[in-house]
Amino acid sequence: GFMDWTRGGQKRTMFIQTQSTPNPQSLMFHPGKPVMEVGSSDFPNARTAMTSPLAKALFAIEGVTRVFFGSDFVTVTKSDETSWDYLKPEVFAAIMDFYSSGQPLFLDSNTAAAMDTAIHEDDSEIVAMIKELLETRIRPAVQDDGGDIEYRGFEPETGIVKLKMQGACSGCPSSSVTLKSGIENMLMHYVPEILDIQTLFNTVQSNLSETSY
Repeated sequence: GFMDWTRGGQKRTMFIQTQSTPNPQSLMFHPGKPVMEVGSSDFPNARTAMTSPLAKALFAIEGVTRVFFGSDFVTVTKSDETSWDYLKPEVFAAIMDFYSSGQPLFLDSNTAAAMDTAIHEDDSEIVAMIKELLETRIRPAVQDDGGDIEYRGFEPETGIVKLKMQGACSGCPSSSVTLKSGIENMLMHYVPEILDIQTLFNTVQSNLSETSY
């Protein structure tokens, strides 16, 4: 994937390497530059990609079904019908345009969603386990509903886990109740140290008009 292109009189060359994965429908693209500074980010569908200009550009390519950001690579998954011969140049162009545009990887630092569940060396075993469960079990379920969930902390003295709900599922009370009990059951089942779960909802926008001081 070697391309020369000229934009605004500036000639830039970027060499993007590809690497196959165990899944023939997925290919890793190495732009030769860092992608995620910490952790990784998964975009299972175009809706979740709205937070990232690069993921959004990749989903705009016909046939792209999933995008994943790692530390120094982007994995693109395609539909069975689409050929890599068609997709590769499109993906190369999208990645190069992104890096030459100077745009941030995420539009809003809060939406670097996976950051909150990146496990740090000083995390206790309990915290590491909570993050692991959120990352592998709970976040995918919440994202299927078009929302997201953020880890906000654990208080060992009280046994309270703080979570923040975002997006589609945070606005509707019915889903938040079922979701909250589902999350509580799962977390408390795997981590008996958890005694309670506090859920913060991202509903600032809707409350402002109703609040009277």
